[in-house]
Amino acid sequence: MNLKRISEAKLPTPWGDFLMIGFKELDKEQDHLALVLGDISTDAPVLSRIHSECLTGDALFSLRCDCGFQLKAAFKQICEEKRGLLIYHRQEGRNIGLLNKIRAYALQDQGADTVEANHQLGFATDERDFTVCANIYKILDVKAIRLLTNNPEKIKILKKEGINVVQRVSLIVESNPNNQDYLSTKKNKMGHFFKK
Repeated sequence: MNLKRISEAKLPTPWGDFLMIGFKELDKEQDHLALVLGDISTDAPVLSRIHSECLTGDALFSLRCDCGFQLKAAFKQICEEKRGLLIYHRQEGRNIGLLNKIRAYALQDQGADTVEANHQLGFATDERDFTVCANIYKILDVKAIRLLTNNPEKIKILKKEGINVVQRVSLIVESNPNNQDYLSTKKNKMGHFFKK
């Protein structure tokens, strides 16, 4: 495992006070975060979200995607349960990087969908590696999770890596006119679930 737990600190948020734990992928020099609320060391399944980094949605309030809205909804749901884990997966733009994501946006402005834009740039539909997230669960000794996701591929990869995903919990947020095509592509080309 090329992942190391590096540091931790308290992180107060509008929804609750988390323990923020920093991890580093040693072979890639990439950082990731785990935000822990409450005691996740018990056998009871932990409500969890793997949230892949989206600077434009998470920090710049972009309406092109649903990422920022999903992040807020995940924080809220975890805090309502008073226990949970949010992994902030630092693989921007389905792991094509910020500058390539901007290039993909430009192609989308010309009519390509997100999948087509990635392909035109020479990338796979989704370049993310969720095995690092599986390793975070293992390091934190999480026994079982209820995963907040609409992405069946996340579940498949986590299970393959030995993570006990006992339930998929839908994470449906409001759409807007700017992200209709994006959501349609996620559903029709990537197999994402959009029913509770």
